Order: sequence, then C-alpha cells, then structure tokens
Amino acid sequence: MSKFFKALEQAAQEQARRRHPAPSEPMRERGPAVIETELPEAPRASGLEPPRAVADGLEEHLVSLLAPTSFEAEQYRALRHLIEQLHKSTDLSVVAVSSPGGADGKTTTAINLAGALAQAPDARVLLVDADLRGAALATYLGLGERTGPGLVDAILDANLTVEAVAQACPDLNLSVVPAGRLPSAPYEVLKSPRVGEFLAEARRRYDYIILDTPPLVSVPDCRVIGKWVDGFLIVVAAQRTSRKFLEEALNVTEPAKVIGLVFNGDDRHLSRNAYASRRSSNQDGDR
Repeated sequence: MSKFFKALEQAAQEQARRRHPAPSEPMRERGPAVIETELPEAPRASGLEPPRAVADGLEEHLVSLLAPTSFEAEQYRALRHLIEQLHKSTDLSVVAVSSPGGADGKTTTAINLAGALAQAPDARVLLVDADLRGAALATYLGLGERTGPGLVDAILDANLTVEAVAQACPDLNLSVVPAGRLPSAPYEVLKSPRVGEFLAEARRRYDYIILDTPPLVSVPDCRVIGKWVDGFLIVVAAQRTSRKFLEEALNVTEPAKVIGLVFNGDDRHLSRNAYASRRSSNQDGDR
C-alpha cells in the first residue's frame, strides 16, 4: 500500500460503502473502486523541452504503441483490464485521465491506456485531447502540423462531426482527436453543451473514449467535463505529488466517478526481472 493510498484510507472506506448498490438501486449508480495501479515512470515535462521522439515521430515513452510486448506495456495492459471489466459491468465508456497538477504523466498514461485498449481486435477506441491549456497529444503522437481541425473546432462548429475531426491510426483500432485551435477561454469552451453532444456521438461510434484532461486542482476546466464522463483515472507522481494536493484533487471530483489512482514512477515496483528470477529459482529447486 503506497503512502498516498494509506493517507486516503478513510475516504476509501466511505466510498466502499457505495461500491455494491442495494438491489433497489440502478446498477449505473456504482460506487467508486479506488484501485491503485503502479506504472513505470512517465516523462514529467517541465514545459521547457519538447518530448523526445523516436520512430514515426512518437514520443519514446509510448510503450503501448512502440513496444507492446515490453514489461512496461504489460503494466498498462493491467490498467486496460480494469477498464474492460468496468465496461462490461457498468457500461463505462468515457474515461477522463487527469492528475492533481501538471507534469505528473497524465498525457503519457492516457495515450498508453488507449494504445493498450486498441490492441483488442474488436475494440473501437477514441483518444481525445481535452486539455485545451496544455494540449500535447499531437506532439506526443508526432502529428505536428497535420492535425487539422480538432475538439475545439467541433465544439465551436456544430456541423463538424466526431468523424470529421478524428484521425485514424494505421494498423490500430485507434482514432485521435487533437485539441485543434487553442481557445482564449478554455473553460467557456469546455462548459458548452456541445461537449456533451460530441461525447454522446462518440459513444455511439466507439467502445472506449479516453480523454486527456486538464489538471484537477490548478484550473476548473476538468470539473465541468466531469458531468459527461463515466469515470476518472487520477495520475499521481511518486515522490512528487503531496498528500494535500491529492486530497484537494479528490475533493473536487465526484467520489463515485473516481475509478482508480495511477501511481506513476514508483521505484519500489516489482522488477521486470523478478518473475523470471523466481521461475529460475523454482526450476533449480525442483532439480
């Protein structure tokens, strides 16, 4: 149990009482499962340097796309399993990935989760850049100036459909909606009822919609998005995010929609060689 989860033990106990609804309650009113998922360290951008790119212009930490059989990708596949189970049991489709503050690895987590989900042959996945203050998906995915219209354009122009702004990724069941033109008033754009219409259309076309959203504490943008999403994954940076900051993030998020904490960059995580080492030791002992 990490120090963050322990600090929130009381809140988790309160949330657990809502995890299994009474028979008279509709199943959609599920209680939140505050599940800790530890992932390998994602880049913590300072805002001064662009992410490093490798083949095809992809940022090097996007292991779900670049190295789907790697140890790191397996950790995102465990997160994918959580989302798939909630999709089956509660119809969860729209997942917002956020963090208490900036540079905690939320964008990398959103992309890797979408990439892991898209590996299922029958899954239709849409990745949306809803962080209109620090849009980074286009840069991380190497789209550059080819982005064209994006989420903002679709919100401001009701004639633009999801398919008109979504870009399909070759050889993957994944489409990407970049932020598009950055608005002068991001909060007002995200507050528009058109956001709900856009996501409703996305639900009809895709099985999973992953949103890279603004930080929860520093700006109010993510709070107005909350009413249109099914759940929040909150990315917490190991040795960086304070308990107070995380508590503030949870306080501004609807408790029933917190589906997990992604503990990012924990150096105490199970070593990638531990399984092989244990297997080797067991084989030696059997001889």
